[in-house]
Amino acid sequence: MLFAALESWKEVQELSQLLVQLVVSGLSQHPLFATSAIKKLCSHSHTLPRATSFFDHLHHPDAFHCNTIIRAYTRLPDFPAALSFYYHRMLARSVLPNHYTFPLLIKLCTDIGSLREGLKDHARIIKFGFGHDLFARNSLIRMYSVFGRVTLARMLFNECSRLDLVSYNSMVDGYVKNGEIGAARQLFDEMPERDVLSWNCMIAGYVGVGALDTANELFETMPERDVISWNCMIDGCAKVGNVSLAVEFFNRMPASVKNVVSWNSMLAMHARVKNYDECLRLFGRMMEGRELMPNEATLVSVLTACASLGRLGIGTWVHSFIRSNNIKSDVLLSTCLLTMYAKCGAMDLARDVFHEMPVRSVVSWNSMIMGYGLHGNGDKALELFLEMEKEGMQPNDATFISVLSACTHAGMVMEGWWYFDLMRRVYKIEPKVEHYGCMVDLLARAGLVENSEELIRKVPLKAGSAIWGALLSGCTNHFDSELGEIVAKRLIKLEPQDIGPYILLSNMYAAQGRWDDVEHVRLMIKEKGLQKAAASSLVHLEDFDSKYFVKNNSGYRKRIMYSMLSELGTQMKLSVGHSIKEDNIIPS
Repeated sequence: MLFAALESWKEVQELSQLLVQLVVSGLSQHPLFATSAIKKLCSHSHTLPRATSFFDHLHHPDAFHCNTIIRAYTRLPDFPAALSFYYHRMLARSVLPNHYTFPLLIKLCTDIGSLREGLKDHARIIKFGFGHDLFARNSLIRMYSVFGRVTLARMLFNECSRLDLVSYNSMVDGYVKNGEIGAARQLFDEMPERDVLSWNCMIAGYVGVGALDTANELFETMPERDVISWNCMIDGCAKVGNVSLAVEFFNRMPASVKNVVSWNSMLAMHARVKNYDECLRLFGRMMEGRELMPNEATLVSVLTACASLGRLGIGTWVHSFIRSNNIKSDVLLSTCLLTMYAKCGAMDLARDVFHEMPVRSVVSWNSMIMGYGLHGNGDKALELFLEMEKEGMQPNDATFISVLSACTHAGMVMEGWWYFDLMRRVYKIEPKVEHYGCMVDLLARAGLVENSEELIRKVPLKAGSAIWGALLSGCTNHFDSELGEIVAKRLIKLEPQDIGPYILLSNMYAAQGRWDDVEHVRLMIKEKGLQKAAASSLVHLEDFDSKYFVKNNSGYRKRIMYSMLSELGTQMKLSVGHSIKEDNIIPS
């Protein structure tokens, strides 16, 4: 009756009463009752500590009791408690181990990353006479492989008088994990039998070293495949940038086999190669099936695509999905969310996400500073940088790119110089080309083109086309045609296939009435077959409430309109000049 009650207990209070009855009646010392009680106590995390207390009452505990408790702590996982029980209970009470004890302990040592503890257990394996036990040997082979001691693992493998499939798989996996693909393949070919794990280990090995063709040969040869086989090939194709082959594998993959990892690999690949439209289309397919629940990794890829395409509507839907499904929003996911809002211009929503984050990384701060700067709110960006310093967060080189970019967009020349100096003087961060690019752009926009040219000459690395482009833009805006012509010609030499410098140079010539030079530039463009891509906005205006947009961004809309009118004026001058020349009003 008491045994049946012990087997069927449901409430903790009921269990406590049963344990008291067992102890008072003395039945707790009976092997059958003791074993049943410990198994039951170890089946739930909240009753596990009572298993240890119950163990202390046993007069003659055995290896099964110890193994059950150690395994339960390992599954939690609470590795320190498992190790503590072994030393302070099992060894302290001289409970003899059985052949299940040491595989448990070796796995524990591997999981906590302690080779020292593993070596101690290896010594105990030999001491207690389990040196030739297959379970113990296989666990040691795996442990030494994980710790990079593949030679010791192979020595144990060779000494085994009896090997099984686990022995071979552990050794092949050990070679693969340590980069010895040739040795892994040799042993793989010698295996008397293989299972799907054997094939997956080798495929993963070849994928890891970029040998996709060999991995594909094995994949097509293997008798049966599981979800890991397919995911490994998809991930391998994604890593080497073979998008078409990854798509082919994904489409061939049986629908019943696909899991969230399969979809995540594809979504991450499309996001990585900037194929954002396809990333969102694929996410739509995933959600249509309603069979798989997106996780944090899924939503990171989707939010990255939304941020790059300005798809505020989808991004907001993702945010709502996170809340309604109680998805744990870690630092990475929250940062992606606020970056999406920032790039889409919804800075109020970005700020809300930022303030709700319990932990913020430097990337989170950088994204907020970037967002304020991108939308012309330089004061807010600099205030946030000061707040970042007060909270003790160490800025990095990307932080200062965001700060300097904010100063550039807001025309804050003095502040830009201050933070450029602060970066080097206080934070000991050596400026990169990107930092110099921001400063050149800032000075050029302010009309200080000579200072910009002087700063470019101080760049320790060879100045890239982006820096010279910023200077050329400044020369064009402030009508410094002499320097602009020099810079434009240098840019054309650096980037002969970029149409931008040709157009700016042509605009400058047109503004001075140098129509022969305009015609010469046009002929260069025609000979090189260059074409100007049509400009487009990635922010979907239907995602904004029109009244809100007008109220909060009217100043910036005026600036955009003036810029467009200025560009139209330049193009009209070019067209008129070209027509005059054709009509022979100006002699050639």
